[in-house]
Amino acid sequence: METIGKRISMLRKEKELKQDELAEILGVSPQAVSKWENDVTCPDISLLPKIADTFGVSIDSLFREEKPAVTLLPKEKRKDINDMVLRVVCDSAEGDKVRVNLPMILVVGCLEAGIELPDMIKTEGTGFSLKNIDLNKIVELVNKGVVGNFVECESAEGDSVKVFVE
Repeated sequence: METIGKRISMLRKEKELKQDELAEILGVSPQAVSKWENDVTCPDISLLPKIADTFGVSIDSLFREEKPAVTLLPKEKRKDINDMVLRVVCDSAEGDKVRVNLPMILVVGCLEAGIELPDMIKTEGTGFSLKNIDLNKIVELVNKGVVGNFVECESAEGDSVKVFVE
């Protein structure tokens, strides 16, 4: 498991900064930076925003490597499509929430039978329709080993939609 100290070390080296240069930017001693990077201590929580800003990353990414939204898995790491789930999460600014969890075996079966899934899934109140999503393309990509967030958007009004397969 990668620690926050290892992440800071990696990010510092990517920025081509020396420990003492990073220490000066953050207003700490070079020894403090060294202790972080060697997992002897952790930075004070109040420093996290400044550390993240210095490296141009989110605070979350200091604690864990951010995964790409969509991942192509090698054949040996892929699940059988019949064991996967298509998830749709819609949240409106007014508080409406829609959660749809469809086993991929059902999605594939409906597509093969000519049943329109968008007609079966009601997302009123969220300003979103599954009619805009090409489920055949998602199935094709999943069969090729692609998983993750296929759709992720948020409107200026605060409505959000996420369509993903896991």
